[in-house]
Amino acid sequence: MKNLIPILLAVVVLSSGCDQPSNCGDLVSHEGYDYSTVQIGEQCWFSENCRYLPSVSHLSEGSETDPYYYVYDDQGTDVTAAKSTVNYETYGVLYNWPAVMTEGICPSGWHIPSDEEFTQLTDFLGGESVAGGKMKDDVQWNGSNSSGWTGLPGGYRYSGGFGSNGDGGYWWSASESGSYSWKRLLSSYDDDVYRNGNGRYNGFSARCVRD
Repeated sequence: MKNLIPILLAVVVLSSGCDQPSNCGDLVSHEGYDYSTVQIGEQCWFSENCRYLPSVSHLSEGSETDPYYYVYDDQGTDVTAAKSTVNYETYGVLYNWPAVMTEGICPSGWHIPSDEEFTQLTDFLGGESVAGGKMKDDVQWNGSNSSGWTGLPGGYRYSGGFGSNGDGGYWWSASESGSYSWKRLLSSYDDDVYRNGNGRYNGFSARCVRD
């Protein structure tokens, strides 16, 4: 029994140091910000977009292989200035795919969802033709947000600028599709969830799901 005591103490210490909340619905702290979480079926999700911003890129700069970070309509390179904008506060950060795959974007115990995990979410909510209405925020656009996922129309970044803020929300998955990567799109025009492969230089929002 004496030999078990150090092992038990180590388990307690490791458990208390984990970022993962004891219950889904608790706040989880990461990089100085407390994210809200929500249980949807067997999954626990962030109910707001990732805000991780180690640097900010000018909208004219991008890559399919190196990480780039954008804030909608911000055309500077100053992180403090970008974080002071309404778009950052409301919608978080737009990431190219290499940026969304960096280790720092999600806290310990969480990760960017795979294509399959997004499908698990939409299947639980009734399928792609209706899940969007349940995932969309009911204040900024025309969703019911009955799931609590609180999807916002944060728009996207493409090689020529920014677009669709107020009309569409775009979220990367961690899954690849040939030279593209899978994303999910919510639109103001219907209750569908659209699944498409996109070029990795695009800037989309990100969510974390618990391991």
